[in-house]
Amino acid sequence: MRWEGLQAERGAGGRYRWQLKAPNGRVVAISPPVYETSAEAERGFAELVAVGPVLVARITHVREGLGWVWVVPGPRGNPLVRSHRAYERYATCQSAFRRFVALLAKQGEGWPTEPGAGR
Repeated sequence: MRWEGLQAERGAGGRYRWQLKAPNGRVVAISPPVYETSAEAERGFAELVAVGPVLVARITHVREGLGWVWVVPGPRGNPLVRSHRAYERYATCQSAFRRFVALLAKQGEGWPTEPGAGR
């Protein structure tokens, strides 16, 4: 499946990460996990799209510098996805997460409601 705004990029270590861009071209979210292939990165993104409506972010203050970031923790506490950048205000960071969830919902339009069904 072709994902609108998704890019899987190879890092310096030879592994892949994905990033999601908004229609205006700005990167909204990135994958903290790394994948062996671009196909694995896309599968990781597909799994995130499937659970998008139930995602909950943890908003935290940046350790070094100013600002706030959002992170969606996985089942073992490792991040599944995070904001691409820090936001100056807490409320702006919350809003950015809501926009990310809306972008995920757009990616999943027309999909069966049962995760994994029909794919």
